[in-house]
Amino acid sequence: MKASPCSPDALDAALAQFPTPFYLYDESTLHQRVRDLQEAFSWNKGFREYFAVKALPNPAVLDVLRQLGCGADCASEAELIMANSIGLTGEDLMFTSNNTPAEEFVLARKLGAIINLDALNLVDFLDETAGIPDLVCVRYAPDHEIGTQNLIMGHAREAKFGMTREQIFTALASLQQRGARRFGVHCMAGSNSLNPTYYPELAREVFTLAVEIKNRLGIELEFVNFGGGVGIPYREDEEPLDIHAIGLGVQKVYAAILSPAGLEPALFTELGRYIAGPAGILVTRVRHIKDSYKRYVGVDASASDLLRPAMYGAYHHITVAGREDEDGTTLVDVVGSLCENNDKFAIDRRLPEVSPGDILIIHDAGAHGRSMGYNYNGKLRAAEVLIRADGTPQLIRRAETLDDYFATLTL
Repeated sequence: MKASPCSPDALDAALAQFPTPFYLYDESTLHQRVRDLQEAFSWNKGFREYFAVKALPNPAVLDVLRQLGCGADCASEAELIMANSIGLTGEDLMFTSNNTPAEEFVLARKLGAIINLDALNLVDFLDETAGIPDLVCVRYAPDHEIGTQNLIMGHAREAKFGMTREQIFTALASLQQRGARRFGVHCMAGSNSLNPTYYPELAREVFTLAVEIKNRLGIELEFVNFGGGVGIPYREDEEPLDIHAIGLGVQKVYAAILSPAGLEPALFTELGRYIAGPAGILVTRVRHIKDSYKRYVGVDASASDLLRPAMYGAYHHITVAGREDEDGTTLVDVVGSLCENNDKFAIDRRLPEVSPGDILIIHDAGAHGRSMGYNYNGKLRAAEVLIRADGTPQLIRRAETLDDYFATLTL
């Protein structure tokens, strides 16, 4: 059985106030996930988590994380504005974008964000549009797999992100010539990896590059950013990663490669999924039961609320609220109401017998859930509710209305 991050009382309180479907996030779980991460890397004096805003873009959640010492990793103008709105500015912000428009570089420079360049040609483009900052980062793309390849990132040579090894040296030399004096390297080579050696393997790759950068260019990196990629156990039979063991593994590689070279860079992470994924659930109500060639449990949420199962075939555990201990006796597909056959949260899943009106909990939906929503068929995206540490539910984003949907149209 997979436990909900929210207590039954908190769920009941939210259901009493808000119509389904809605996302429910637990503040106490967010606290614990961040503290575990910070403890795991406390041996590195400059360690900082830059929460990936794309995972859960909501100011209330970002502010919870800000109070715990997290910065924000932003990928767009909207994300920069959102993070800045709750007081993050300057080097609290990491701007990791790709195929970047000029106006976004201009805004990132205005806010003092650490700009992370995704491509060699962007050195010239940044210089021409916004100027070269004193501190700048370059994104490295290894040409081989690190950790476990999956559908989210794809094969290393087919990923659209980052620069080759030689392009990193060219970019850093050019940036230095144009006035940059402080440097970092970013590398995210995987996504949702449950391999405990992923971060240590990534550390070996990037730390070795850092030593070569010092030897070839005389540049001592101020920081190394590992990005995200540390996974969570979506399936109930998967084991969670031990973040403290991962931190210890990275520490050993740090001591073996960087310390002998006289390098002491700070380490940054962007673990949006690790922090937020287990802290959130999607709460949805059974609307209809359909029997044809199969049994279909139709709910009031759809892929427009949670895209991952339709997009990746991703697994999310599902339980019936208040009946979590019951065995699954019925084989069903759990579906939404979109006019697309992949609008399915589960296929051939065993659940207890359910009836219209029952509440289903879709687990581990706190990251890349509401943020990937869309409006196909004119479906309206769900509300977001935060369970505060004292158990009080707080509406932090209302559900969309038809007025919202029609607001951009000329009728």
